[in-house]
Amino acid sequence: MEELARESISLMARSASHADPPRLGSFGAVFIMLKSALGAGLLNFPWAFHKAGGVSSAVSVELVSLVFLISGLVILGYASSVSRQKTYQDVVREVCGGAVGQLCEVCFCFNLFMICVAFLVVVQDQLEKLSISLYETVSGSSEGEMPYHWYSDQRFSLFMVCLFIILPLSIPKEIGIQKYTSVLGTLAATYLCVAVIVKYYMMENHNVIITPEHNQGVGSWASMFSVVPTICFGFQCHEACIAIYSSMENQNLSHWVVISVVSMIFCLLIYTLTGVYGYMTFGRAVASDILMSYPGNDVVMIISRLLFGISIVTIYPIILLLGRSVILNLMLRIQRNRRGIVSHSFESRCRTVLTVIWITVTLLIAMFVPDMGEVISVIGGISAFFIFIFPGLCLLFTMQNESVTPRVRVILSVWGVTTVVVGAFIFGQSTTIAIMELRNKF
Repeated sequence: MEELARESISLMARSASHADPPRLGSFGAVFIMLKSALGAGLLNFPWAFHKAGGVSSAVSVELVSLVFLISGLVILGYASSVSRQKTYQDVVREVCGGAVGQLCEVCFCFNLFMICVAFLVVVQDQLEKLSISLYETVSGSSEGEMPYHWYSDQRFSLFMVCLFIILPLSIPKEIGIQKYTSVLGTLAATYLCVAVIVKYYMMENHNVIITPEHNQGVGSWASMFSVVPTICFGFQCHEACIAIYSSMENQNLSHWVVISVVSMIFCLLIYTLTGVYGYMTFGRAVASDILMSYPGNDVVMIISRLLFGISIVTIYPIILLLGRSVILNLMLRIQRNRRGIVSHSFESRCRTVLTVIWITVTLLIAMFVPDMGEVISVIGGISAFFIFIFPGLCLLFTMQNESVTPRVRVILSVWGVTTVVVGAFIFGQSTTIAIMELRNKF
């Protein structure tokens, strides 16, 4: 995500000047923030609204979460200006110390790994629906009459996609395809939001879908909190925000607050509209991937599946590169300490082996844990570190050295502690639920 942000900044600046460093205006900063946040997480929002107990409870949790989301962005921008660092990990290491910095790297790598799993689950879902659509078009039969063949299984199709498309794109040291395809995620998310709304209003009868039975459990706190992992996954742009902030022309903190608020409100609008209309369309029958709830022969949704599929297949190698770089740098550092030099062949072999292992493990998990909701529960828990815990720690550590009034220091320190505690609760709750669901499944 940081790589996506930096490449977007570089491309926008290149048209203005080749000599000056990239400087972002307000519009460019908001655009890149949106591009970093909007993506595959949108597919899970209607299901999350159902799990939360209905529209009112889900939106309430969203609005409360929005305060912490914006707070995290503001704190990270402030910590970047204080530490003069330009990446998330460097800011955390500089402000909070080496031990917390190492924890940040571990969480960063694991978070990217689970995002890759979620991406493959989405691709597998879309391959299933697209194969059904193709079969119906060719044979004229209904969806239920599709015979099973090993070569038409979505798991086999996903394996072929990984082998012949994702693996060749992922092995190179640098991945230049992002400059041409990174905007696809935003396009796919916007298209899906509009399509879900249009499909709802094209329904012949709305009264059949929403009944009192669908709104049971509104008073359940456990149900309401179940939407938090999806919110964390969907609104997650905090890793990229420091790269964006450090490239802005106006780095005044009040200006960064405006950028953060505007970006999150736009995200809130798109995610909420998709969640509300997707939930009202299917009610309790909504799938964890909203696209799986629509018929395979729906042309409007076929386009959405293709957009999301192409976007994910091209962004997966970028996410892999970011996670691989953390592990590869550690391996190269160990090799350098042992032999004093790192050969090009050693680096190339390590990069290739890490890439193959990464893709293989994420593929196996995606095949045998095909429910997107279960994967997002894990990702949402890890995302709590980047949205809540690390920003809260940065605020606490900076307050120890900044010259502010005692009253301001106390207020901000209390807010930092609150943010860390909330993040720890979200991580514990999300991870516990994910483990329990996996135990029940197996």
